[in-house]
Amino acid sequence: MHTSRTSETILEMTGAKFSDFYESLLKLAKSFEDKNMLMKIQADLDANVIRIYGEKTDSIARAKLGLEEVSELAYTTAEHHPYWNLLYNSSQISKLVLEKWDDTITNEELDEISWQVEELKNTTKKLKEKS
Repeated sequence: MHTSRTSETILEMTGAKFSDFYESLLKLAKSFEDKNMLMKIQADLDANVIRIYGEKTDSIARAKLGLEEVSELAYTTAEHHPYWNLLYNSSQISKLVLEKWDDTITNEELDEISWQVEELKNTTKKLKEKS
């Protein structure tokens, strides 16, 4: 059984820019080249985001991690935003699809997806009526 471990550490960097940290990180990553460790580093310095993927990280794992970010936003905004229901239901559909990527989606799960699609349609209709 494969379990996922996520870790979050918050550090305060005083007097430094995020781009400085990124450059230092690249130097550190380069130091592991001699150990034949492959990794992929993606950065969006405008958003102050850096992602580091190990050599065995596939596109499904990366998609699941990205979806965790979307789901977190959907959960934390609750019903305070008019688009919440769109984000929440579409992320739930995506989550199920990624979990079942190499498996079969059951009829019960397809029923759940159908219900979420109806929720998306209802929310879309309500938004159209408001505009």
